[in-house]
Amino acid sequence: MSGAARVRIAHGVAIHGGVGTLTPERMTPELKAAYEADLAASLQAGRSALDQGGDAVDAVVAAVCVLEDSPHFNAGRGSNYDERGVITMDASIMRGADGDAGAVAGVTGVRNPVVLARRVMERSEHLMLIGEGAEAFARTQGLEPVDPGWFGTERRRAELLRALERRGGRPNVLGDAEPTSDPTSKAGTVGAVALDRSGTLAAATSTGGMAGKTWGRVGDTPIIGAGTWASPRCAVSCTGWGEYFIRLALAHAVEARMALTGASLSEAVRAVIWDELARQVPRSGGLVALDADGHVELCFNTPGMYRGWVGEDGVPHVDIWGEGTS
Repeated sequence: MSGAARVRIAHGVAIHGGVGTLTPERMTPELKAAYEADLAASLQAGRSALDQGGDAVDAVVAAVCVLEDSPHFNAGRGSNYDERGVITMDASIMRGADGDAGAVAGVTGVRNPVVLARRVMERSEHLMLIGEGAEAFARTQGLEPVDPGWFGTERRRAELLRALERRGGRPNVLGDAEPTSDPTSKAGTVGAVALDRSGTLAAATSTGGMAGKTWGRVGDTPIIGAGTWASPRCAVSCTGWGEYFIRLALAHAVEARMALTGASLSEAVRAVIWDELARQVPRSGGLVALDADGHVELCFNTPGMYRGWVGEDGVPHVDIWGEGTS
């Protein structure tokens, strides 16, 4: 379950589609093929952005947009419903070269929240916008509005009903269900990290949050340093039970271990996922990461994580379960 790719690329993209995977027994061959096709398309979009002269930010946005547009992942279309039966989405992005970042939380009518997060980073004086204010800013940027109903799927409606039934119809109180009771309801998120030809790193993450989450709940995804981090040293995008990622500032913890202890990227991600996070709550998350030397890490302490990477040869590598990709 380490999920490490143990590869090195000159430039490229690594992605995740969340640790909330279906078990092999529940995954039909057709559905598995659909997930793998979406992951490959995401990698190809990120790779294409780099091939066309784009930078790492362009690559992570392109990769995440594909996953947001797919109904299979808990981000954009296919996002989870909150306890009211409303879909609210969060996203963030960070550029490693200068530490610039942008984030949005609680948006309901923006097709690609990651694009809005990028606009916050590049076209506002702020780092995070939320709710109606974020939606208003999206309109000033000419971003494509969509009816909130477009994001919903039958699968997510069923997951909401199950989440409410487990609580006897009560509003969500954090911690009233075991973290492993339904990992697909808590851990779905998508993200990407990229290294471009100039050596710049970037990371982006997007989510619909927990199934049946409390109205107004925000997890780690839009929190810089918790769900997303990028610096000249490394880029990290996380997936899992967000409250614990926030407590541990988990994405930044990878950077901190590398900077303060001299740990390699591989050593750092294993320490934060298998030691720090697992000690707080077992089987609860994962991440994808890249360092400035092109080392790729896809690490998780759960049964699986939708994931993949692509290097300079343009060949996408994707996986769901097992020990990792190669």
